[in-house]
Amino acid sequence: MEVEELLRRSGGLATRAELEAPLGRTALDRAVEVGRLVRVGRGRFALPGVAADRRRAHALNGVLSHESAALHHGWPVLLAPEQPHVTLPVRRRVSQERSRDVTLHRVDLHPDDVRDGLTSPDRTMLDCLRACSFPAALAFADSALRQGRTPGWLARVAGEARGHGARQARRVAAAATDLAANPFESGLRAVALDVRGLTVRPQAPLYSGGRFIGRPDLVDLELGIVLESDSFKWHGGRSALVRDARRYNDFTAAGWLVLRFTWEDVVLEPERVRTVLELATKRRCQSLERPTQVAPRAIGTAVS
Repeated sequence: MEVEELLRRSGGLATRAELEAPLGRTALDRAVEVGRLVRVGRGRFALPGVAADRRRAHALNGVLSHESAALHHGWPVLLAPEQPHVTLPVRRRVSQERSRDVTLHRVDLHPDDVRDGLTSPDRTMLDCLRACSFPAALAFADSALRQGRTPGWLARVAGEARGHGARQARRVAAAATDLAANPFESGLRAVALDVRGLTVRPQAPLYSGGRFIGRPDLVDLELGIVLESDSFKWHGGRSALVRDARRYNDFTAAGWLVLRFTWEDVVLEPERVRTVLELATKRRCQSLERPTQVAPRAIGTAVS
């Protein structure tokens, strides 16, 4: 059997013992010599095309996990990790020098928790729901639902959480939605969920005088508040500026209070965002002569 086929069956990663048995030592060493395999650690090998973070985890005799594994599962994240997250067994010893460029987690994983050198989708989601901040965890959950996972799956995974982080896991599962357009929007919604009296929903279509005027990122239909997560990637060109100016003017002319937040606001200064939302909610509640703690009533999406 070809060495590449053996590695592909194990996700592109394998140990010397796993390869020597079917190939023999001479053939294995020759594969490394000619570049068909890459030695990433003592007795540990990878195909040349395997991602660097997965190689790093394999070199430590661990598995890629948390945000790093989420990216490999196809779930966009709110903030990409600066270095790989690697989970090792509790008793496995690794020197500080070898682990200085990774974020280590110590857990004895069940064999079902590992797949192709990274934590399984179930285990990855469970770790992220429990260990990440609420905005980051909600972004993971929304991304998974948007990529085809079901609310039932998410509820089951969250229901398996025990101890630290279990309450947050269940809260995230209850709030997650596949309607969120991206992790940035999810992060903004997470901040808004902590503001009393504010009840936002993603991507609600708005109308004025029977005319469709837009689908804001987030909107409280009862208070008339629109929240926009403004990314330079999508709003930085001249045509985007013209489009956005017209769109925001339409919202304002129809009576909506439009609040715009940058990625830096949401990720780096969430307290600042929360303060703005609390003040806006208070003012709108006062204008409607209702207290902020009153639960919203049933609402529609058309505005005339």
